[in-house]
Amino acid sequence: MRRNTPIVLLSLGHACVDVYQGAVAALVPYFIAERSYGYTVASGIVLAASLLSSVAQPVFGALTDRRPMPWLLPLSTLLGGVGIALSGLSGSYPLTLVCVATSGIGVAAYHPESARVARLAVRGSHRAMGWFATGGNIGFALAPLMVAAVVSTGGLRWTPLLVLPALAGASMCLPVVRVLRRRQATGSRTTVPTGSDDTASFVRLSLAVVFRSITFVGLSTFISLYARQRLGGGAAAGTAALTVLYLGGAIGSVLGGSLAARWDRVTVARRSYLITAAAVAGVVWVPGPAVYLFIALTSAGLYVPFSLQLTLGQDYLPSRVGTASGITLGLTVSIGGLASPAIGRLADATSLRTALAPLVVMPVMSWLLLRTLPEPGVPRTGVTASAQGDDTGAAGSSRTAGGR
Repeated sequence: MRRNTPIVLLSLGHACVDVYQGAVAALVPYFIAERSYGYTVASGIVLAASLLSSVAQPVFGALTDRRPMPWLLPLSTLLGGVGIALSGLSGSYPLTLVCVATSGIGVAAYHPESARVARLAVRGSHRAMGWFATGGNIGFALAPLMVAAVVSTGGLRWTPLLVLPALAGASMCLPVVRVLRRRQATGSRTTVPTGSDDTASFVRLSLAVVFRSITFVGLSTFISLYARQRLGGGAAAGTAALTVLYLGGAIGSVLGGSLAARWDRVTVARRSYLITAAAVAGVVWVPGPAVYLFIALTSAGLYVPFSLQLTLGQDYLPSRVGTASGITLGLTVSIGGLASPAIGRLADATSLRTALAPLVVMPVMSWLLLRTLPEPGVPRTGVTASAQGDDTGAAGSSRTAGGR
């Protein structure tokens, strides 16, 4: 296998898994249309996918710290796909919640181990980790298009077709698992060494990601319905808004890795959140088709820090990389889903615009938490000198940290 093949496969596999995170929000308008759910009830579906995932991801992260489990990658991918595939088959609300919760557990099991494996594969490069994060964002972006293509054609009873990305993702994980086993068998040095943990900084970073998550999940749950109301369009207007929200994230993740090679990660993340606050205000209050521009700016602003926060969390807790990944990539992201029912209740009582307005404050809170956060040094990994030498992204960040 060529040197870059594992991270390419992991990025594609990440896309296949995160299709199912994006699919939950994409299915909400169809559940409302076919089953006459209110905003509060529909947002409970997002909550079901997020709740178990938020609890399970740190648990899986702690388990992978104790013992690597690469076999989780294909298994969890399939579990995520099966849950969504079954979600449209029953008219029962409790069974629908069980199905999306099952998918959430699959997603939870995938992310900590995939982040650990990706970190080893890219040898700490922020740019390469940006591409890994971009894979997930592409999956998010494709989700509303896939859901619209399937469900608009045959209704919710056609959701079993949505299992296809899971089958593809699981098949791409298998070669990476085999390579890791061969490396272990030959005694290759693939572990990230431990270092001094900075728990206080990690907690502040995690809180910043929580506020970011509330913004993103709140918008992804209701932006499709909001765009329909604002523009007077049908399903196409809503699908376009959700696609722009997710696609902007793919661009933001790549941009974040590049910017981190020039400035330190904390500075890039901090500035991104200020831009995001202004962009969310545009989504809520600027009228007309310009809303799509502000949706794109919001998405890019939220995702520029995404992969950077993942590696920051790993560097703040170098002795517990799996736990750090499970929290920054999983728990804090999933907590955003807990706010969705509150947004839905406020929308039922007032209007969607009023319910989305508080989201403007969330990126400001993230900015405040990051304002004095230190940039950690990047720990050396147990790889060859030549491999360390070509990690331009990590080297750039180390130079920045060392010059402060």
